Amino acid sequence: FSLALKHITVFTRRCCSYNTLKAWLPILSWLPKYNLKWLKMDVLAGLTVGLTTVPQALAYAEVAGLPVQFGLYSAFMGGFIYTFLGTSKDVTLGPTAIMSLLCSSVVGGEPHRAVLLSLLCGLIQAVMALLRLGFLLDFISFPVIKGFTCAAAVTIGFGQVKNILGIQGVPQQFFLEVYYTFHKIPEARIGDVVLGLICLALLVTLMFMKSSLTSDSDSTCSMYARKVVWAVATMRNAAVVIAASLIAFSWETYGNHVFTITGKTTRGLPPFRPPPTSDTTANGTVVSFGEIVEDFGGGLAVIPFMGLLESIAIAKAFASQNDYRIDANQELLAIGVTNIMGSFVSAYPVTGSFGRTAVNSQTGVCTPAGGVVTSVIVLLSLAFLMPAFYYIPKASLAAVIICAVAPMVDYRVVAKMWRIRKLDLLPFFVTFLMSFWEVQYGIVGGIAVSGALLLYSMARPHIEVTDHGVLVMELSSGLTFPATEYLSHIIHTRALQVSPPRSVVLDCSHVSVIDYTVISELRDLLRQFKLREVHLIFAGLQVHPSILKVLLAADLEGLRHNHSMDEALQMESRNLLDD
Repeated sequence: FSLALKHITVFTRRCCSYNTLKAWLPILSWLPKYNLKWLKMDVLAGLTVGLTTVPQALAYAEVAGLPVQFGLYSAFMGGFIYTFLGTSKDVTLGPTAIMSLLCSSVVGGEPHRAVLLSLLCGLIQAVMALLRLGFLLDFISFPVIKGFTCAAAVTIGFGQVKNILGIQGVPQQFFLEVYYTFHKIPEARIGDVVLGLICLALLVTLMFMKSSLTSDSDSTCSMYARKVVWAVATMRNAAVVIAASLIAFSWETYGNHVFTITGKTTRGLPPFRPPPTSDTTANGTVVSFGEIVEDFGGGLAVIPFMGLLESIAIAKAFASQNDYRIDANQELLAIGVTNIMGSFVSAYPVTGSFGRTAVNSQTGVCTPAGGVVTSVIVLLSLAFLMPAFYYIPKASLAAVIICAVAPMVDYRVVAKMWRIRKLDLLPFFVTFLMSFWEVQYGIVGGIAVSGALLLYSMARPHIEVTDHGVLVMELSSGLTFPATEYLSHIIHTRALQVSPPRSVVLDCSHVSVIDYTVISELRDLLRQFKLREVHLIFAGLQVHPSILKVLLAADLEGLRHNHSMDEALQMESRNLLDD
């Protein structure tokens, strides 16, 4: 018997340790079941996403104010890390428009600082995951998110107009950017304008062709044609950039500098090395690690949060669509480790991409292993295709970015908020407008306004007062210290300061939370009711353990009776008759 018990104990320990290991390495959940069919679908999805990732990564590096190769440096580590640590089969990690904009606003286009920012963001995200702090994202409301994404889309999209026009010397700050873009329109290059508009028209046409595809025909020919159109439309970014590059190359070959091209880029794979912890300015001054972190300021809090928020929102959306579950804290860990390891290959902060995740899901990816194929394509591009990137016109990359961010401007959400709850428009517009000044200020301002509205609703709970011979005050929610003064004011003005004073039945049937500050105020109210020879009766108080603990700690004699509403009204009616 003792031997059998020993074997059972060892087996249980092994199972527990294996289950724990699976929780930290989700790859162990699907890898033993991997098969040839999954491999085919993952390779197809990885190839498709890879052809989308390369041109987008180059374009987003422009948004971040970094050399274009840094977009590719940031695009491959996520595929490898997420395969081991991710819990969503669809999510792809890499550079995105919003993270590139945030990075630009914090590091000002300095590559060394962008790489260090990736390390620090990754550490913050990983620590949050280990401490199970994913719930903090719940405090960023939907209006704040929408206000930020709409402003970011406008900022990013308008920021590319200068590349469509081919003008130089436009500052990054949004309001100055608007002014100088219009001021320098006479300097626009015809070649860039024509090519940029053609690229935009092609991208929009292919996007609409993909969305309008139907399956109403059963013929093999039409089915094959739809597949071809779907494939071309899905890889439209790569197709347009390649076509534009060939056009630019042909003009440059004959010595006609018609287009503004990307120019020389660093060839080969990035070296694997620790991120720099100091920086050197143009005049040779060494900037220490502490000074760099100080310069990052609030961006060091905003960027990790927005990265987590964007990626987890995408993961949850596709998990719901495809009927599986994700672990939010595990997703935090995957993003954090990706940013940490990415900093060793000169990457700037990354997160989940909605557009590439949608392509991944639509192509039929079966496991996170599709990200490995995408990462290999990015590495091959770095190793062999960098000389070809010299001829990519900036106008074509600008068209790719504009088409990528345009769907983020959701103007319909304003009408929905107006119909459902008009107060939600306040944090939305605060975030939207302040984001044009500084992106971080917009997010912080929106969160502050949302928090103020939340605190106001706690401090001013709805109290319905009815007269049944005695005053009945029905509380709609929990009683906590912000509501104490408001409740006391209502009771004083409606019951104690009238002549003659009136008894009150406090209907607490909806109260599930109460704290000691409220109890202290109620103690004072009971004393004042007793001095005026009227009654304060509590009806329907739910005696939850937390409430009972507070009541016992208060040692409040007046609260020892808890009645139903009918009992409270009958008892007070008898008191009135006796009087």
